[in-house]
Amino acid sequence: MIKGAIPLKIAGIGYSVPDTVVTNEDLTKLYDTSDEWIYSRTGIKERRIVSGNENGIDLGEKAAKNALEKAGIEPDDLDMIIAASSAPIEMYSMACQIQKRLEIKKPIPAFDVSAACAGLIYGLSIARGFIASGMYKNVLIVATDNNSRLLDWSDRATSILFGDGAGAMVVTSSDDGKDDIIALDIQADGEQGGLIELHLDGDACPLVKPNDKREMKIRMNGKGVYVFVVKLLPNYVANLISEAGLKTEDIDYMVPHQANIRIIKAVQERIGISDEKVITNLENYGNTSAASIPIALVEGVKNGQMKLDSKVLLCGFGAGMTWGGAIVNLRKGVC
Repeated sequence: MIKGAIPLKIAGIGYSVPDTVVTNEDLTKLYDTSDEWIYSRTGIKERRIVSGNENGIDLGEKAAKNALEKAGIEPDDLDMIIAASSAPIEMYSMACQIQKRLEIKKPIPAFDVSAACAGLIYGLSIARGFIASGMYKNVLIVATDNNSRLLDWSDRATSILFGDGAGAMVVTSSDDGKDDIIALDIQADGEQGGLIELHLDGDACPLVKPNDKREMKIRMNGKGVYVFVVKLLPNYVANLISEAGLKTEDIDYMVPHQANIRIIKAVQERIGISDEKVITNLENYGNTSAASIPIALVEGVKNGQMKLDSKVLLCGFGAGMTWGGAIVNLRKGVC
């Protein structure tokens, strides 16, 4: 922590997922596949999907309320809202929509962050800066996505991976002088941006030369993403632990972005964390983008996999390509 900076407390974590479940068996109605084919390659059995008019703002609102309740903070006590989304339902600001849903009457800054599946960690880094400076005291971070609306459901390789969901984290200035952030880092490499793409081209003005049209669907080079992440992330995480002055055995749990079980295993094996310390739930939810880390955190505590207080390693990567990691102290009652 920078000398003179105000320490940060992780005060509350919550999540929300749709009620509708789509299993691997259900997907056999769309294309030639099987539960065994999908599960063996991804570790996913089922995912939650928004239905009807339900969307990411609905999920984000519920996750935010759950996190605020855990933190014991009223919406009007918030000083800032940051929304992180890979595929926002509203371009002109999901954070503002969540502010409205929370019925916050006073004007506060509310804005979106586009860092794909690393969005929660990017949001945490931004919130930390504002709190450390003393500018704001209570910040709400909401990571929410309804990726299912932007998938090509004839593309078996990509559409099997994603589910919808939201996670939220309330961070505040620490009231006991202890900083819950032990280490925090975010990075990106735009040279690799073509590995995952979602084009929003729109229509050109009728008075100018027309633009080339590209389909507004998530496109992913699955093999390329795997090779890039497996080459980069294990060393990145190992360095994060080392630069924090810690050893692998000092980490109580690792909660990775829930993208693919093979990628998680590669990181786990490289840094030498045992199975019981690695929290995964992508079997039931698939890849819920930036929401996957808070969803796994809350479920890990609820089902007894995680005991708090604990030192927890968070790591994620996403389109851009972006990635980030944090080592945090999670206190009892936070989720």
